[in-house]
Parts: sequence; C-alpha cells; structure tokens
Amino acid sequence: MDSSGRSGAGGVAAYSNPRAWIVAGIAVAGVIVLAEAARRRRRWLRGKSTAPPDSGAFCDSLVLSPPPQAPPPAARQQLSDLTFAVSHNFEIEGYVAGFGNPDWKRTHTAASHTAVAVTNLLKQGATCVGRTVMDELGFGVTGQNLHYGTPINPASPSVVPGGSCSGSAVAVSAQLVDFALGTDTTGDLRIPASFCGVLCFRPSHGVVSTVGTLANSQSLDTIGWLARDPRILHRVGDVLLPAAVGGFIKGKRQLIFADDCFESLKVPSQKTVHVIESAVLTLPGYQPPKHIDIGQYIISNVPSLKEFCEPSTKMQEGNSALKALCTVMLLLQRYEFKANHEDWVNTVKPKLGLEITTRVLQAVNFRDDNIKSLYIVRSEWRSALKNLLKDTGILVLPTMAGYPLKRNSKQRLSSEFEDKMYALVSIAALSGCCQATVPLGNHNDRPISLSFVAAHGSDKFLLRAISDMYSTIQEQVVSASKLAPPPVINHDVDASELLKEKGNDSFKRKQWSKAVEFYSEAIELNGTNATYYCNRAAAYLELGRFKQAEADCDQALLLDKKNVKAYLRRGAAKERVLNHQEALQDFRHALALEPQNKAALAAERRIQKHLR
Repeated sequence: MDSSGRSGAGGVAAYSNPRAWIVAGIAVAGVIVLAEAARRRRRWLRGKSTAPPDSGAFCDSLVLSPPPQAPPPAARQQLSDLTFAVSHNFEIEGYVAGFGNPDWKRTHTAASHTAVAVTNLLKQGATCVGRTVMDELGFGVTGQNLHYGTPINPASPSVVPGGSCSGSAVAVSAQLVDFALGTDTTGDLRIPASFCGVLCFRPSHGVVSTVGTLANSQSLDTIGWLARDPRILHRVGDVLLPAAVGGFIKGKRQLIFADDCFESLKVPSQKTVHVIESAVLTLPGYQPPKHIDIGQYIISNVPSLKEFCEPSTKMQEGNSALKALCTVMLLLQRYEFKANHEDWVNTVKPKLGLEITTRVLQAVNFRDDNIKSLYIVRSEWRSALKNLLKDTGILVLPTMAGYPLKRNSKQRLSSEFEDKMYALVSIAALSGCCQATVPLGNHNDRPISLSFVAAHGSDKFLLRAISDMYSTIQEQVVSASKLAPPPVINHDVDASELLKEKGNDSFKRKQWSKAVEFYSEAIELNGTNATYYCNRAAAYLELGRFKQAEADCDQALLLDKKNVKAYLRRGAAKERVLNHQEALQDFRHALALEPQNKAALAAERRIQKHLR
C-alpha cells in the first residue's frame, strides 16, 4: 500500500524561511494555525523549568472545524462535540507534515490534501485541535525527541511516555482531547498507550486508509486511535472502520491466554491474568478460557520462520520463535523504510537523535538479499493466527514486558528489554491482526495493561468485546488492588516448576528424550530440588542410560536423604546392570522409609530369587 497523499516523500523541495508563517493566526479553508504556541514551546525547550500547559504533547496547535450539522431528518454526526489530535506524520491541506523532524519539514512542501482518516472524522462532527509530538520518522519507542522534547507522561511523570506516538498518548491521558490518532508500525501506539494508561485500538492492516500519512513501512503501518473511554474508542471505530469488517458474529467468545508471554512479566498474575479470568466468569457469552504456548504454536505452524530462528534446545524453541518473529518484523520495516526514504536520508543528512540515528542507519544499510522470505513469513503467520483464533477467539497477552525508562535518563533500553518488547508487538504487527490495549491500573506506581488480539478483519468484533468487558474488568482491577500483595516469588523457581510439569507431560507421552531436556532446563534454573533429578533419572531409565540415572539418584539423595523414589530408581538402575547386591540395599532403604511400598516389596522378592 502506498501512502500516495504524503508530501514530496523522498524528494527535496525548496522551502521558505520557517519563521515566515509565525503570525497570530492564519485562517485558510477553516484551518487556524496558532504558531505562537509553537514559539512558546521552543522557548520552553531551551530551558524553562516549568511544564508547558499542554504537557509538551503538541508541536502544531491548530483547529480543524467540522462542517455544520445538517438539519433533520439528517442523522446526527456520530462524533459531535468530541475533540481529537493527530501525530506529526498526518497531512493537513496547506501545511507540511513534519514527521517529528525539522529537517524533514524544511525539505518538504505543503500537503495538497488532508489525510483521509482525518477528513472522515471531521465529517462526523469531531474537531481536530493540533498535531502531536512523535519520535523522529516514526522510529523510536521511548517518546524522546531531540528537537521537540519529551512529552510529560501524566500517568507517571518520572518516566518516558513511550513512542513513537508519544504526544498523542499524552494528549489523551492529560485530558487535552477526547481521542487521538497515530500510526502504529512496530508498537508506536500500543507502547505509549501502555505507559500512559490509556486505551488503544490498532486495526487490522489495510482496513483504515493510510492515504495522507507519511509512510515508515507500508506493510506494517496502520492508523490507530487512543481514548480514555471505551465508548469513544468504539465510536471512532464506527466511523473509521468499514461496515463489513468484523460485524456481528454468532457463537461464544473464547479468551486464549499466551502463557509463555506472561512468564517474564514483572507484574503478579493476580493483577493481570486473574483479573481477566474473573471478569469473563461473570459475563454471558464466553466459553471457558484456554491457555497456549504461543511460541510453540508459531514453531509448529509457521515453517518458513525456521531460517530466522537461532539454534536452541527444545525448551527454548518457543522463545526462539518469538524472537525470530520480531526479527522478521524489523527486517521488513528496514527494507521498506529504505525503499521509501533512502534518497532523502543520503541527500539531506538530517540531524537525528542517537537512538533514531542507529535505527535509520540500520535501515539504509539493509541488504535485501532474501526479502521474499520476509513476506512469506508474514503470510504464513497471518494464516496461522486465523486458524488459532477463528471467528470468536481472542488472544490475551501483556502489552509490555517491563517498565519504561526514567525521564531524562542517560540509560538506553537493554537488548533484553527490546527483544521482549518487540516480540510482544510483533504478534499483531507482522500478522496484520487487530489489537486492543486496555489499562489495568498500576503496579509499583507504573501503569500496566494487557492486550487483546483478534483475527485479521475481526475489528468490530474485538471493539464490541472490549466495550462489553471493560467495566467488569475495571471492577476486578479495583478488587485486585485491595488484595494483600502476593508473596515475593523467585521467578527462576517458578519457571523451573513449569519446566518440570512440561517434563512430566512429555514423560506421560513416552517422549523420554524430550522429558530429559525439560528436566535438565529445570535443574539449570534450580539445582537444589531433588525431585528434578529423580524425575530425570526415571526418563534415563526408560532410555537405557543407567549410569546417568544412578548419578541423578545419587544427587537427589544428597539433597533429600528420605527420597523413596530416588532409592527405588537407583536400585532399578543397578539391577539393570546386574549389580544385585547394591540394588537390594537400595530397595531395602526404600522399605525402611515406606514398609508397605509395593514396588520396593516386589523388587526385593525379585532380587532375592536371583541371589539364591
């Protein structure tokens, strides 16, 4: 999809002195540009200590008024009396879309048309009051802009608001507008929505026209919106989404929790998974929730992704798949950004922030040797998610896996944080599926949220589900906040128990080697649990690896001298190699601890026959 309405994309146009338009007000075709506000913002950025009245959210203050309401019997405009803002990459007729960067604005001409999405909102009675700050060229994730500053996060002023559409999220969170638009490529709306504690809807790719927006990566770009009120979120969707997209669907909804995505979450499950499960229990029209390892599902259902996966153990396959999915997303973004803007970057050599410079250089230096495979992965993943979710399934996952950076911190995002963040956003971004982000209160004074993903084209179905669930979810959030804090959990121990259970499941399925791998992973995380060694010994016995089984039982008994199963399994290993005397001693140790143990009694009788 080409954003054909963008102004002079990739080209370098003559541009008059930017100060020339600074006037008290210019009224052109119903647009009033209040340039003095921009001048005040620049003064503040040069060192004023007090916060600006707009929380630093706006870079262009303007008013786009809707047409008058037609008299009856004409229908009432759906968004009458609502105000909204748009990100700096939306075109307004007669003005230059800045893309978050002064060099871009300086080298491009004014737009000849207003973005289609903005026009549709105006027609339904909404009033646009400005364009908001965004990370340069739509590439950042923190919300920090070298030129326009970092908008102040109303939900948590000490941390960054997230990006790239930082200003739109801040404007909504600070109650400066009723809703705001932005583009979401690799989490650009969902990330700031999570950090600023507001609702977000990222529609299915290609459903809402992007004509009149500046493209970052057209295979990933979508126009989404943010709001505080789910009713407004839904009303905006009624205007922007085509009537045929995900209308009324028969059948009960089913929530599918991506359990592996929650494993590394720093927020206790009583504030996330339990909140949602408790909410749907009280609502009609829902099947019992389902749980899934989404990483393992990807490995099994997206075969073309394997060439992007790093070597891993069976246990690590799921994490490797999620990382590979986000790798494909980022490679696709780089390829398309390069195709769109390489000439402009090389010609203008724009001044960019450090983080943005790194990302832009990665893009313009990208080599497209195997680009076809990226699009194949994208297609397979969309089909796989459709098969999983069908018409009534909704995937539930964390929006973010960690907390935002401190404001004005020199610290950069760690590679581990970025991997987890992009893995979560890539699930919807690469598949093109729709996703809604819902705030769930706070944890450690930071906003938290969960996201809900439905199949491509199921947009109105998902919006309706969020509207139906929202009030009940918020009631459960309040209840969860009143509960006593859960005990501090050692997440390594918690994860090792999950690995043990996976090993037990493989053992029951007679997948002995796979069971050994899971038990080994559990031991790596927690080497002080005798049960893990004892269970691995059982799998070794089935594989005929008797020395390894005996060694594991030795270790289990060092940790727990009264472990009956360790004596039984060590005895079995010794019996198999015809070491009957020592085997008999182990079985008698087991009987000393449990005199009526049937397995030990049978083994004692069996070995006594051999020794006669």
